[in-house]
Amino acid sequence: MSIESQNVTDYPNSNTIFMVWKLNDDPKLKDVFQQLCALVLNLNNSVFNRFPDSRASCVMGIGYKAWKKLQLPTPMPKELATFEEIKGIKHTAVSTPGDLHFHLRADNKSIIFDMAIEISKLLNPVAESILEIHGFKYWDARSILGFVDGTENPHGEDRDHFAKIGDEDQDYKGGSYLFVQKYLHNMDAWKGLSTEEQEKVIGRSKENDIEMSDDVKPSNSHIALANIEGENGEELKIVRDNMPFGNPSTNEFGTYFIAYSSTFATTKKMLTNMFIGDPVGNYDRILDFSTAVTGTLFFVPTRNMLDDFSG
Repeated sequence: MSIESQNVTDYPNSNTIFMVWKLNDDPKLKDVFQQLCALVLNLNNSVFNRFPDSRASCVMGIGYKAWKKLQLPTPMPKELATFEEIKGIKHTAVSTPGDLHFHLRADNKSIIFDMAIEISKLLNPVAESILEIHGFKYWDARSILGFVDGTENPHGEDRDHFAKIGDEDQDYKGGSYLFVQKYLHNMDAWKGLSTEEQEKVIGRSKENDIEMSDDVKPSNSHIALANIEGENGEELKIVRDNMPFGNPSTNEFGTYFIAYSSTFATTKKMLTNMFIGDPVGNYDRILDFSTAVTGTLFFVPTRNMLDDFSG
């Protein structure tokens, strides 16, 4: 049987809903989880048939504690664990709970809104919603900070290579590690910088999204620290699907960072560079304006596995 992955390599869409749920100790939990796996498959099949051009999908990830609570297969995915916080001299990549993560996206918000309703209807009796964020495409794929986001994403076949587990973990081949963080931005402080100063923080031009040359780009710029290499000098990448969100009336603006990867070690190395610094203490300057308030690791099973889990 061919391996069918969940839709982890599609490009960001115009509208997104992110949901994180915490499972309760309920005797009906396993039965509901079986129904949930079937629902995720059905939702994807339904929107593909009804709205084939909408690029709509629902991707579900499962956390370490949920995997154990639901008594899913062992040995579990090799790198699935509770995320441990990464504490630098000034900023911390916090660790927060989460059992199930849903990434809903479509060009039409009505589609994902209805999907979220069906998922919530099923989960509410046995779980608690601990996070729900409605993201949107901002201009030409820019973050609220005004810079284009995701420029370094891989393209084409590289997206599969960097986002999906390969032969190194045969039992979970085609699956993916999903790491998410909710960032809140201090927009008043950010807007207090000149455009030139902002560009030095990011490492790119604001208007045209052109990367600075190495002799000009500050060593603590976001681009300098978030772009990483392996021990042999090979480029390491993740598939980002970040989305901005905001509430102007309450002055809450942020970015939901979401990374799919074939190995969590890549994402962890990037986070370590950002929060600890390279060298130590040379942390990512963007963190002076962007605070991570969540941080959770999940595993995204294949569609085949969801079918097995559904019973």
